[in-house]
Amino acid sequence: MAGASDDHSTSICSHCDRAIPSTNIDLHFAHCSRNLEKCKVCGDMIPKKFMEEHFLSTHAPVSCSLCSETMDRNILDVHKGENCPQRIVTCEYCEFPLPAIDLLEHQEVCGNRTELCLLCHKYIRLRDRHGHNSRCTGGVNNIAESSRNIRPPERAQGAPRRQPQEFSPRRLLFTIAITGIAVLLGSLFFQRKPDSNQVN
Repeated sequence: MAGASDDHSTSICSHCDRAIPSTNIDLHFAHCSRNLEKCKVCGDMIPKKFMEEHFLSTHAPVSCSLCSETMDRNILDVHKGENCPQRIVTCEYCEFPLPAIDLLEHQEVCGNRTELCLLCHKYIRLRDRHGHNSRCTGGVNNIAESSRNIRPPERAQGAPRRQPQEFSPRRLLFTIAITGIAVLLGSLFFQRKPDSNQVN
């Protein structure tokens, strides 16, 4: 039992800090200290003959070609893909490509634009579109409303955008007034005709 535990005992190499079987530690240390060197930046053990190449390809400072920030070469790709303020991203509302640093301001304006919902015929802000689409029941709840909600072509052709509730009462009053005038004029016209026939 004691012999088995001796076979599996390990020692820590003072050069590379790795656990090495105790029976091999002397041989390992001689090879390790002669051929390997610990990188001062990342701590990896690198063959001495490749240390300069390792530093240049991994840790040498480089400048981002987009924003000119200086960083280690090994994080340049991540920086350009995820963190660089000048990387090109697209607006979620209009899919316009622009630098990431300008995205928030652009989407603040772009998300406030409105778009006609083809189900309920109301103009919905783009930032609210997804939530509206999941709740919109279209014409089901609008059957009792006037025909104002089923006339989108009038707006689509360039007429000013107005919310239905703003002009419906006015339009109704205007229609009543025109109808009243037409009835009044019609009754006056037809009353005069028989009078003129009686005179003749």
